[in-house]
Amino acid sequence: MLKPEFIEQLTEKLTAALPSGFAEFREDAEKTFRNILQQTFAKLDLVTREEFDVQTAVLARTREKLEALIKQVEKLDQPKK
Repeated sequence: MLKPEFIEQLTEKLTAALPSGFAEFREDAEKTFRNILQQTFAKLDLVTREEFDVQTAVLARTREKLEALIKQVEKLDQPKK
């Protein structure tokens, strides 16, 4: 799940990019931007970099264990002399 601070930063950047003539609509635009960003990111089902890194590490450890097990099975499958 994305951190609320990330959406706030994007909202601020979008609002700051509005031309000066839109200053009176700034508050409404900010609310609209925030809602659109929250809805869009919720649909995308994104994860944070931390969650991604944790899962990458878990996958790497799992691969190492799998490779070790494959080697053990290969040794057991070799005909005895």
